[in-house]
Amino acid sequence: MVCWLNLAEMVKVNAKKFPETIALEEKKRSFTYPELNERVNRLSWSLLSLGLKKGDKFAVLLENSIEIVETYLAAAKTGLIIVPVHFRFIGREIINIMENSDAKAFIVHDEFTPIVDLIKPELKNVTPDRYIVVGKKVKGYKEYEEFIKNFPDGELEVDIKCKDPWIMLYTSGTTGKPKGVVRSHESYIAFFLINAVDFGFTHHDICLNVMPLYHVNSTFYTFLFLYLGGTAYIHPARNFQAEEILEIIEKKQISYISLIPTHYNLILNVSEKAKKRDVTSIRKLLCSSAPVTKNMKKAIIEFFPGVELYEAYGSTEAGLVTILKPEDQLRKLGSIGYEALGTDFVKLLDEDGNEVEVGEVGELYSRGPMLFDEYYKMPEKTASSFRGEWFSAGDMAKRDENGYYYIVDRKDNMIITGGEHVFPSEVQEIISAHPDVLDSAVIGLPHEKWGEQVTAVVVPKKNVNIDEKTIIDYCRDKMAGYKRPKQVIFIKDEEMSRTPTGKILHRVLRERYAGKGV
Repeated sequence: MVCWLNLAEMVKVNAKKFPETIALEEKKRSFTYPELNERVNRLSWSLLSLGLKKGDKFAVLLENSIEIVETYLAAAKTGLIIVPVHFRFIGREIINIMENSDAKAFIVHDEFTPIVDLIKPELKNVTPDRYIVVGKKVKGYKEYEEFIKNFPDGELEVDIKCKDPWIMLYTSGTTGKPKGVVRSHESYIAFFLINAVDFGFTHHDICLNVMPLYHVNSTFYTFLFLYLGGTAYIHPARNFQAEEILEIIEKKQISYISLIPTHYNLILNVSEKAKKRDVTSIRKLLCSSAPVTKNMKKAIIEFFPGVELYEAYGSTEAGLVTILKPEDQLRKLGSIGYEALGTDFVKLLDEDGNEVEVGEVGELYSRGPMLFDEYYKMPEKTASSFRGEWFSAGDMAKRDENGYYYIVDRKDNMIITGGEHVFPSEVQEIISAHPDVLDSAVIGLPHEKWGEQVTAVVVPKKNVNIDEKTIIDYCRDKMAGYKRPKQVIFIKDEEMSRTPTGKILHRVLRERYAGKGV
């Protein structure tokens, strides 16, 4: 029996229920639900024509666009599993994901084809006829629009179960290596329905998506509104211009946006002329990825009259875990709220698995219908992340006497810079490979614009001269730009903080050099 509740089925239903409603829109194009459904059907048939079958994976390296949304929907219709690739990744980073995921086809934007062409010989699972390009024609690729127009726009008959996998998102782990997080149709259905209740969303809402669509936040909230029969406006993720965002809000009557503190800071500091834009259509705002100060919260609420401001805590694996609702924003500062609807009671456990007392710090575990299925090809990592049915992303938290939770520290020293997650070990491994480096540690220091700034603490080898530019340039072609250190602090070996067993104490380094943030 087909799982009629999956997103692709709901788009088909919404094509009948809301035939005049704009489903997807971007700067120069828009499609109603019937038009979107027909395009996704053509894409679905085209993917199957490549010899792909239910359960196979295909990767996408695409900017935010109507096309990337269509690829997600086509995966939902065909039973294929979509593997979105970070559009800032280069070379080896892309190869690692392609190899690990077993992706058999690759859809890329034309601007990325030079990068992909260089690594094609190493992408053994992708045959030459399974490369598709969005944008201008490129030799060696099927052009997206030309390819899909040759296939029917009728519905497919594929038996898709609610528990079948739909999306595999990659997230860094404690080793710094990407982990494929396998998520089912069911986990997304749960998210859509729970959020519709917890936030009060309806088919009248218009969502503006500025987050990159390889992130779980965007896959959750963009598709939530397509599920409900609302409208999703897709904005380029690499082009956040606050004044342009305000213009879109005014012209398109946007009612919801999910942003990070960096975005809000840019909006609050626009010109006086831009501040006169009519933003009263905004009903609800979400702030995630990093804490928000009291002053910023007050400024946001003043900037968007009558808005309901939410904060949320969750992860790629667990989905939405807690929500801080509008009425608690100023009275529960620093809190991530309490359990979202449908999430079982959060547990804070000590190292022995015992629940900690109110006010004490423990590792945060949760369970519920939004949980992921597994880390692909990593059964030991999957098992170690659970205690029975309870999952932990490794965050340490405490709970107050009213049941509100507070994140205390990121267990694995993760850095969040401009909403992007950076794990120090990945960057440290590369820096430490430099022939003039004895040891290194990577930490996040406070940054006024980005929240945290990636900072390398480097111990040079004796009798060598090395400067900041040398380290940054060394990293340039080895990792995505947001991971590269923005500053380098040079110290002596004896100044590096370590445990008795030699483990670097990132926490101590962060405290010591906090004043060197920007």
